[in-house]
Amino acid sequence: MGRVGSALDDAAAESFHSVLKVEYIHRHTFATRTEARLKTATWIADFYNTKRRHSAAGGKPPVEFERIIQEAGARTDQEDRAA
Repeated sequence: MGRVGSALDDAAAESFHSVLKVEYIHRHTFATRTEARLKTATWIADFYNTKRRHSAAGGKPPVEFERIIQEAGARTDQEDRAA
């Protein structure tokens, strides 16, 4: 994810891959690699990124957390322009 040897980046990536394997891949059987890729990508986009709560995001799903961050940034930008 980041620089070589960055323990925090490695931990986040390893945590994601662990969840992917435990919660999705080991629970399904795929006929082809193409099917596995497509269904895995769909799981990531439809469930993991939109519904699954993450402790690093204060218990919020990534989509909601990103929205909050963007709104906070927009408010800061408006306040900066008004000053």
